Amino acid sequence: MSTTAKQKVQQAELHKKLWAIANDLRGTMDASEFRNYILGLIFYRYLSEKTEQRVIKLLEEDNISYEEAWKDPEYQEGLKEELIAQIGYVIEPQDLYSAMVAEIEKGEQGKFDVEVLEKAISKIEESTLGHASQEDFNHLFDDMDLTSSRLGNSVKARSSLIAKVLINLNDLDFMHEDAEIDVLGDAYEYLIGQFAANAGKKAGEFYTPQQVSKILAKIVTADKTDLKNVYDPTCGSGSLLLRIGNEANVRHYYGQELNSTTYNLARMNMLLHEVSFQDFDIEIGDTLEHPHFGDMRFKAVVANPPYSANWSADAKFLDDERFSSYGKLAPKSKADFAFVQHMIYHLDDNGTMAVVLPHGVLFRGAAEGVIRQYLIEEKNYLDAVIGLPANVFYGTSIPTCILVFKKCRQDDNTVLFIDASNEFEKAKNQNNLTDANVEKIVATYKKREAIDKYSYVATLDEIKENDYNLNIPRYVDTFEEEEKISLEEVATAIQQTQKEIIQAEKELFALFGELHGTTEEAEQELQNALAKLRNVGDGNV
Repeated sequence: MSTTAKQKVQQAELHKKLWAIANDLRGTMDASEFRNYILGLIFYRYLSEKTEQRVIKLLEEDNISYEEAWKDPEYQEGLKEELIAQIGYVIEPQDLYSAMVAEIEKGEQGKFDVEVLEKAISKIEESTLGHASQEDFNHLFDDMDLTSSRLGNSVKARSSLIAKVLINLNDLDFMHEDAEIDVLGDAYEYLIGQFAANAGKKAGEFYTPQQVSKILAKIVTADKTDLKNVYDPTCGSGSLLLRIGNEANVRHYYGQELNSTTYNLARMNMLLHEVSFQDFDIEIGDTLEHPHFGDMRFKAVVANPPYSANWSADAKFLDDERFSSYGKLAPKSKADFAFVQHMIYHLDDNGTMAVVLPHGVLFRGAAEGVIRQYLIEEKNYLDAVIGLPANVFYGTSIPTCILVFKKCRQDDNTVLFIDASNEFEKAKNQNNLTDANVEKIVATYKKREAIDKYSYVATLDEIKENDYNLNIPRYVDTFEEEEKISLEEVATAIQQTQKEIIQAEKELFALFGELHGTTEEAEQELQNALAKLRNVGDGNV
């Protein structure tokens, strides 16, 4: 089975299960709320299974179960130390997901108590206190409020509902080693797409479609198999960072996210994808106003920032190293270039940066025009401009583009333009990039070749002639000339049609003559009928 086919099968199974779970919860709360419960419980199950797998290895020579070992103070202390060192947290045997499911399956749902689950989650965070993993688990489950009356007006009601969800999730196959999909990210996107007119109105900020992520990841890892670090300043669910890990060995992941819910999701996603708590650093906060990573430099920088977002554009930033050399700040109502400037500041000299932005960044003037010109004329950092189809992101139908930057371009004085806006697979609600579409974009980028109606390699002089306007149609001519029409042939065709009409009328009148006596009478009757029809059309009859 091909990778794409396997993805579709896995996604279909995941979506079917999520729909069943959502049916248990919807009606009691809105989509954004129950999304948090579903994803939180998926993650809790994952942490539990991870614990069980590690404990089995730790106790494989002792011929003793986890439950038995936990009752022995010496074993318990040793297990705690090893679990904290290896996976960063501890889940006690009675708190394991499998233990709770076993209680529910006894047929006595009253024995499962949602308050036990609530305490078990608190104990996970407590187990990390004072250890290196503390920051990565701190407030991780804050968006899953198990005491909420929206789940039920009593502990028994809440327990009954959560028990249903736990049972449904128990059948979900995480496929740890064989996963072709981003389980949490895909679940998140699916739940938004199905239920969230309100929660998903700016979902593009939180989740980048897998095919777009794949393009960015393949570009920043081109000709590289090992990356010291990667960085996403608006990391959302972390799916884009993780996608880079599919293309190359990434030794450390860095990200920052403003939204607390998706910040929690990103940390969950890292752990779910077997990234050790020691190998990622995801922070919460406003990247532009309160950047967390100081003057660090990264080998790969990627982002799908919120489009044309507001920011302070405070004059103090003219003294900030990220922005000072440009002489201008991005407009208050359009932070797109502020994100670009921030990312370039953090890009290592021999690194690659790829960012998804709205098309306006290609041609808007004023301060943005000054920044764009500086990047091209003074720095020669811009490597490629890639136009994507409209409606490939959930929550916005606008066309977007990918800008690729490199600080050391080996004296290259060209910029590659790719117009991939017309190559996609149309779906019910969104346009999708196929694997073939993705591969064509990436191959064209790597070969840096001109393809008729698709790509063009422009010199910096050509871009200067266009006043540093990067609008793709200025460089990639996709105009399809219409076939020339011969007026002589059209006139001949009209004459032939008229002859055929006259002949058809004669044959029709002849038929009426046979029915009504004479051709003249038939013609008169036909004319009267046509007159009546015209009167009806004019409203006179």
